[in-house]
Amino acid sequence: MREVRRRWSWRQVEDGFATDGFSRNRKTMVPLNCEITDLRAVIAVADAKSFQRAADQLNLSQPALSRRMQKLEASIGTALLERTTRNVRLTPAGEEIVPLLRRLLEELDTSLLGMLALGERQAGRLTIASIPSAMVRFLPEVLERFGQEFRNVRVRVLDLSATECAEAVRTGEAEFGITLPVTSDGDLAFEPLIDDPYGLVCRQDDPLAALADPSWSDLVGRRLVTVHMGSGNRTALEAGLARAGVELRWFYEVTRLTSALALVQAGLGPSVLPRLACQGPDARDLVWRPLRGGEVVRTIGVLRRASAPLSVAASRLMTLLAAAWVGR
Repeated sequence: MREVRRRWSWRQVEDGFATDGFSRNRKTMVPLNCEITDLRAVIAVADAKSFQRAADQLNLSQPALSRRMQKLEASIGTALLERTTRNVRLTPAGEEIVPLLRRLLEELDTSLLGMLALGERQAGRLTIASIPSAMVRFLPEVLERFGQEFRNVRVRVLDLSATECAEAVRTGEAEFGITLPVTSDGDLAFEPLIDDPYGLVCRQDDPLAALADPSWSDLVGRRLVTVHMGSGNRTALEAGLARAGVELRWFYEVTRLTSALALVQAGLGPSVLPRLACQGPDARDLVWRPLRGGEVVRTIGVLRRASAPLSVAASRLMTLLAAAWVGR
């Protein structure tokens, strides 16, 4: 008689949690009065073989976990766990039910994640920060691809300096930034993508443009245009020059790379700038050349808050950006 009741109770559970939402045997289906946490509790105890360890994993007290299990067993009509002085193990009914519960919870979690992803695709807004040179060169084509997958997610791009990008990410104004590693803040994580070399940029009528293989020594004594010491680009440049043992004479100092390009365009002198900065429309009539005698590079990557998970849309955009960098 006891065995018959156990089978009938198992049918209740199997019917009540059928994934298609319908009972395999409508006459025996009885609604179960339980919560999702109750089902996760069964699996936790089964895996940990201990109420205390399972309670710690679920962030519950041991008495609270015990009450949940008692309520679930009463609802099902049979014991799922056999408690001994040393450990906890599944009863025969528990051995049957736990695999089903695992599948049901996996399907539920997958469905919820799918709904969240669909919501991200349907509507919303994503804000990122980017240094201008990265935005001009790579973002347009990546955003076009992103828009095909997330048609209703509006994208806001903050065109900022490297230092400003870091602040936007730190405060949460931007989910992530495409920038330089200008901060040692432990709350931020930087993932390198590419190294962008510095080189000579000058007008086409500058004598330096006629050199087939210019070197750093060719710039000695020239009035050079540069960006100010507080910028991430200048910091990376000076560090690279120090390693290469090169010393140059900076004569004109500006705030942004676009301003440096404007002064070079006006004929005030050549400059040493990253290659990406010279691939946009502001450098259309200028010449960029690599410099012999020691490579100097800046590292561009993704900066994000280490403890904050990215949204589905942000994660996908970051993946597309990384693929675009690698493809170059």
